[in-house]
Amino acid sequence: MDIIRRADRIRAPAEPFRYALTLVEMKGDHEVARQSFDVAMRFYKAEAGQEGDARALVRFVEPPSEKGKSLLSIFDKLWYYEPKLRRPIPISRQQRLVGQVSNGDVVATDFDLSYISKLAATEECDGRKCYRLELQRRWPYVTYPKIIYWVDAENYRPFKAEFLATNDKLIKRAWYRDYKPALGVERPHEIYIEDSLKKEQYTRMLYSDVRLEAVPEAYFQKEYLLRLR
Repeated sequence: MDIIRRADRIRAPAEPFRYALTLVEMKGDHEVARQSFDVAMRFYKAEAGQEGDARALVRFVEPPSEKGKSLLSIFDKLWYYEPKLRRPIPISRQQRLVGQVSNGDVVATDFDLSYISKLAATEECDGRKCYRLELQRRWPYVTYPKIIYWVDAENYRPFKAEFLATNDKLIKRAWYRDYKPALGVERPHEIYIEDSLKKEQYTRMLYSDVRLEAVPEAYFQKEYLLRLR
């Protein structure tokens, strides 16, 4: 569907890129935890004349005690490594990383690759016309079984998402905020994620230093993680 594809290109470019990510876990006005990461990503569906890709390398940066830890995602596989381990180990995408943010939230930015979408309705979002899309995951390993996704009908900016379990129970809500220029497009620099039961508990995903960068192919190998000590 063209809507979800255009919204994906607002969230992230269709080229290898890299950025800094900070996760801030909050309870009311109180900061509970903060972690920073360096993320190199290749994540986009195949287009005409272009092959698709789905790889991400996440390096833990802050706090200093987290340095040397990393995540590596290659299509349906996800590994975790830290210096005390002899080798990288498989890990679940559903496992929480910080607050309301799961491993899968960090290693994937492209909904069109992972979900089958259909237009469910057109409705108002904060005074603007939005498309409401229903997304069903293509494969069992995809983090969330179903997503309800609102996209601005004029500029295709993601507005809000609701992440649902297999039984349609709400897991969490997310709002895409702080749109600023990055790589020639206004992109969200914050995703605000709210707990489905306790609204005072939320996590902010803060993006910065977004740039096109194709890191060497060798970086997307499990063996490379051993060199990140």
